[in-house]
Amino acid sequence: MFAAERRQLILEMVRANGAVSLRELARVVQTSEVTVRRDVRALEAEGLLDRRHGGAVLPGGFTRESGFPQKSHLATAEKTAIADLAAGLVEEGEAIVVGAGTTTQELARRLARVPGLTVVTNSLLVAQALAHANRVEVVMTGGTLRGSNYALVGSGAEQSLQGLRVSRAFLSGSGLTAERGLSTSNMLSASVDRALVQAAAEVVVLADHTKLGTDTMFQTVPTDVITRLVTDEPPGHDDRAATELQALADQGVQITVTGGTTAPNSGPGADSVPAGRQPRRDVPLPGQRRNHGAGPGQQLRSAILGEQPPGERAARVADLRRR
Repeated sequence: MFAAERRQLILEMVRANGAVSLRELARVVQTSEVTVRRDVRALEAEGLLDRRHGGAVLPGGFTRESGFPQKSHLATAEKTAIADLAAGLVEEGEAIVVGAGTTTQELARRLARVPGLTVVTNSLLVAQALAHANRVEVVMTGGTLRGSNYALVGSGAEQSLQGLRVSRAFLSGSGLTAERGLSTSNMLSASVDRALVQAAAEVVVLADHTKLGTDTMFQTVPTDVITRLVTDEPPGHDDRAATELQALADQGVQITVTGGTTAPNSGPGADSVPAGRQPRRDVPLPGQRRNHGAGPGQQLRSAILGEQPPGERAARVADLRRR
């Protein structure tokens, strides 16, 4: 395993568990504790985690937020796949709002090809990605520039959103749990995101698996307001993220999960996926806002499992129940 791969896995484990011992990290990445200690030291220098005696923890608890340079290098492949799926939800001539974040920036790059689109945003990075799309109209909020994530915040941003109505809001954040919904570490960012949500008929959250089960200081979107979550499938060792996905599904959030990087889902009823694109597995789940008759966990399991032979499907369902 290359150093970059080890460090990515270390980050995912710390994000999933909050705190992990050096011994456990060394076991999972299959290297010595001396090597893991060097990796942890390097990740701490980038502000991605904090060292503790014998292990590593999330940086700064609930209050600390990583800057754009750190976020842009975390889970990049997952963010790209999520953006591909989210872009497929947007139709020609639609009006949407897009919040700040590295995942929404990836989404904006793909929206440049949607004709007749109107995008309202408080993110300079989103606006920059769409600046040369001659068939897309970009509307920016007012506000004060927050340099750490290149977003406009404050009363000016919130006031400029009053009276606005669009079809969908696409938002990211620092953490997502079934109990509190989407959250972020900054009060000003949270306030603007809530104003973006008020302007939209539907709310789509873009969050890679490292954010599932992570709770941060300021709630942005309560779970019962989230229409859909677009995410990637958690790795096998990340029980915390898988459990959180199930809990979100049980509360009625529609879950769209990216597939593997190889063959698309080819079973009966599978979506048609262009070459080089991630397969899409879309699950409408029942709740107070939706009632399609299926059991609350059944359709999520189908999304994670895809179309598999009966024996493999039964084994996977049994594994999920054990979790």
